[in-house]
Amino acid sequence: MAGGEKKGYEPWQDVNANPLVRIEGVSKTYGEICAVDDLSLDIYPGEFFSLLGSSGCGKTTLLRILAGFEQPTKGRIYIDDMDITTVPPYDRPVNMMFQSYALFPHMNVEANIGFGLRQEKLPRAEIRERVADALKLVKMEAFSRRKPDQLSGGQRQRVALARALVKRPKILLLDEPLGALDKKLREHTQFELVNIQEKLGITFIMVTHDQEEAMTMSTRMAVMNDGVIVQLGTPPYIYEYPATRFIAEFVGAANVLEGRVMGFFEDALSVYSEEYDCELLIHHPKPMDMGASVAVALRPEKVLITEKPVNVASAANTLSGIVAEIAYLGDISIYHIRTSGGKLIQVQLTNRNRMENPGPTWEQKVYLTWHSTSGVVLET
Repeated sequence: MAGGEKKGYEPWQDVNANPLVRIEGVSKTYGEICAVDDLSLDIYPGEFFSLLGSSGCGKTTLLRILAGFEQPTKGRIYIDDMDITTVPPYDRPVNMMFQSYALFPHMNVEANIGFGLRQEKLPRAEIRERVADALKLVKMEAFSRRKPDQLSGGQRQRVALARALVKRPKILLLDEPLGALDKKLREHTQFELVNIQEKLGITFIMVTHDQEEAMTMSTRMAVMNDGVIVQLGTPPYIYEYPATRFIAEFVGAANVLEGRVMGFFEDALSVYSEEYDCELLIHHPKPMDMGASVAVALRPEKVLITEKPVNVASAANTLSGIVAEIAYLGDISIYHIRTSGGKLIQVQLTNRNRMENPGPTWEQKVYLTWHSTSGVVLET
């Protein structure tokens, strides 16, 4: 998977494609609190689908409704066109991998993985074969006799994944599956999970609050807030074309410049931002009313920062300011530039050169510019 998408895999664009999961008008309330609000969603076979949002947005409640651990207050859930709204968890073609992994401490790895198969009273030979296949899939063959307390966090995560997959569900539900891992291991495991999902062809539905995790692993993702989906799409589309200010600021970092429309020229809006005292020329296919208030999202990596003025044909999309803060993160540096009006602009630079040739430093005057295609007009 590259850039969050499988090449050529877009069943949601096919009007004749049948979704594997259909969520129709689902709501869940707890007293006066509405955790999920009239939500509808289609998820297709073979997707790695993510529900992304902050704590309390309703994503985990929706996952638990899919698993059968919660009943919706209203609405229906379908899997393969079968209404499973009231079907108990053990009769659904789904399995769930919990954030805590929920391994049995008194059982070794092999026994943990085969527990569900033993509950189904499958033949011993079949259980041994399927457990062996699952161990091989997650590369844990050498640890089959160990107990959970003899494993690292990453190894326990693999055991939990193998136990969830050994029953060969149509859908695997993952509740913050990498939350207990350190950053390095989490990044490595993201790609392993994607490779396993593609190899098996099982539909994965993951809940996460980690934007990077959702961007890396998903074919599509739904950004949730206050129990509703605020934007649905592929990771590149949501990042490059955020629909609202909330999404622009939640998925990645964004400068949001507010202003008023001054004109429309050949698919570009001219906007004057009083707070930054500059003209913005933003590619936008639809005309807007003169004087209309707009907000423009500008990603930090799309801003060019220089120590000398840049020769440009127009004064639009140019600013100057003083370096107020610098955060050195190794591969990149984050600059906070204070403009003449006192507002901050965030800029991200890739550290291509070593420390002997550093970029701008604190309190230095710098110049900023960006292309008309770099910004996005946000919906109000």
